[in-house]
Amino acid sequence: MILRALIKKELLQLARDPRLIGFILTAPVVMVILFGLALKLEPDNAPMAYADLDRSVFSHLIKTRLWSDGYFRLYPVADRQAVIEEIRAGRALAGLVIEADFSARLVENAQPTVTVYVDGTMPSLATLMDSKAAGVTDAQVTSGMYFLDPEAQNVVVAPDPFLLDVQVLFNPDKREPWFFLPGIIGVLIMQVALILTSLAMLREKEGHTLEPLIASPITRWQFVLGKTLPYAAIAFLDFYFILAVGWWAFGLPAPASHGLLLALALLYVAGLIGLGLAISAVSQTPQQAIFLAIFILIPSILLSGFIFPLDAMPAYIRPIAHLLPFTYFVEVIRGLLLKGNGLAVLWPDYLVLAGFAGLFIGLSVWRFRKTLG
Repeated sequence: MILRALIKKELLQLARDPRLIGFILTAPVVMVILFGLALKLEPDNAPMAYADLDRSVFSHLIKTRLWSDGYFRLYPVADRQAVIEEIRAGRALAGLVIEADFSARLVENAQPTVTVYVDGTMPSLATLMDSKAAGVTDAQVTSGMYFLDPEAQNVVVAPDPFLLDVQVLFNPDKREPWFFLPGIIGVLIMQVALILTSLAMLREKEGHTLEPLIASPITRWQFVLGKTLPYAAIAFLDFYFILAVGWWAFGLPAPASHGLLLALALLYVAGLIGLGLAISAVSQTPQQAIFLAIFILIPSILLSGFIFPLDAMPAYIRPIAHLLPFTYFVEVIRGLLLKGNGLAVLWPDYLVLAGFAGLFIGLSVWRFRKTLG
C-alpha cells in the first residue's frame, strides 16, 4: 500500500508539470529524427583545394578521376602554399598539388610526384580520404600515361607512371587523443556551466531565499554576477586543468597564442554561464532545467563537428550546428592547438562566441525582475 501510494504521488507530481511532460515526449522524437538525418562519418563532397600548375590533359585526367568518384568537391587555388592555407583555415579537408613539370617528367618516364594533403585533425576522416585519393593511381587513370615501349630492348619502364605522395597535416601520426581532447574540454565545461548555473536560480526559489534577495537593494547585474561568478571560476579552472592533463599525459601541442587561448576560455565560459541562466529563467523546476541542459548538450556534441564532420551533414541540418556555441569552440581550439592558427584566421569564430556571450548574459539580466511574479 505504501509503495502504491508513493508511486501515485510521483505520477501526480509529474502530471502537474506539463512543461516537463512536453519535454519528455517531444525531445526524443526530435533527436531521433535529427540525428538519423545528420549523422554520417563520410561526407559526399569533401572540399578539396587543388593547384594544377601543369594544366595538361594528363593533370586533367587526375582531377577528373577525383571529381567523378563523387567524394571530393574540387576548387582551384594559386599554388602549394595556398592549398595548405585552405586546409589550415578549415575551408578544405584535403588538397591536391600537380607541379608544372608533371607532363614533361611523365614523357621522360621520370615518375613525377602528385601530392595530396589531408587534414589530420580528424584521424578517421583522414584515413578515409587517404584511401579515396589513392584512386588516382588506378589503371583507369594511368593506362594512357606510358610513353615508352615496355618490350623495347634496354628500356626500363617504371611500374607506375607517377607517384602519389599523401601528407597528413597538423596531426601526421593521426593521434586520436589530439582529435578528442580539445573537444572533450568544451564538453566538460559545458556540463559544469549549464547544469550548475541553470540550477542556481531554482535553488533560491525552492529554498524560499529569493524573497530576501528581492527585498534587498541588490541590482540586476549584482544578482547575476553573484549567482554566476563561482561557477564561472570553476569552469575556467576546469578548462586549464583538463588542458594541463592533455599536455602532460598525451603531448597535446601548445597553442599558437596563449592570449588567444585565454580569450577563448573567457568567451566560451561567459556564453555558457549566460545560457545556463537563461535556462533557469524559463524553467519552473530543477527537472525542467536539467532536461533543457541535456537537450542542448547532446546536440552540441553530435552536431558541432566534434565527432562527425560538418561537411557530412545535409545542407538543411548545418544551420542548426551554427546555432551552437560549441561548434565555434571546437573550430577555435583545434585551430589554436593543432593547426597553429592565429587571430587572422579565427576572428570570425571569436566574434560569434562574443555575440553568444553578450546575448545570453543580456537576456538573463533582462529576465530577472525584482518581483516574485
